[in-house]
Amino acid sequence: MRYVIVCVVKGKAGDFNNNMRKELWTKFETKSSKLPAHFTIKAPFEYEGDITELENAIADFKKDEKPEAFNIEGYDHFDNRVVYMKVKMSREGKNMHDRLIDKMGSVSYIKFKKKEGKDKTFHVTLATRMTPLLYRKVFNYVNKYPCNFQCLFDNVSIYKFEDYKWKLYREFNL
Repeated sequence: MRYVIVCVVKGKAGDFNNNMRKELWTKFETKSSKLPAHFTIKAPFEYEGDITELENAIADFKKDEKPEAFNIEGYDHFDNRVVYMKVKMSREGKNMHDRLIDKMGSVSYIKFKKKEGKDKTFHVTLATRMTPLLYRKVFNYVNKYPCNFQCLFDNVSIYKFEDYKWKLYREFNL
């Protein structure tokens, strides 16, 4: 089975991202995630066994945690292929994230690559897999819209890929 672990971005920021991704698809036919607005905690991974060990680790982690703030401020990009909303994680949110990475890292089948562990660039993707020309059009287009939101890192959500789409498997609210 294929899984991904994310923090779903809710409220006005989540709505903005979800609507902007639809608008970019309609206007430019851009590709994007099939997940709701989110920042990634653990990139997609394959595991055929029972994931109870992972669920227990997250459940244990959340016992001592509370939601932490972060802001979304403007746009940025990776090379000329990905456009995203910039996440400015609070110190408390970053520390909580790093504790979660440590906790999940104790699970035998969870392995973090360098750019997806503690040193990741927090972001909420708008469009991916673009050509340089399309990237310029999309980046110029999104920058016409203000992007400044206060958000909460208040969930750890596991999605499972089934029937050719991501389905919520379990949400842990902090």
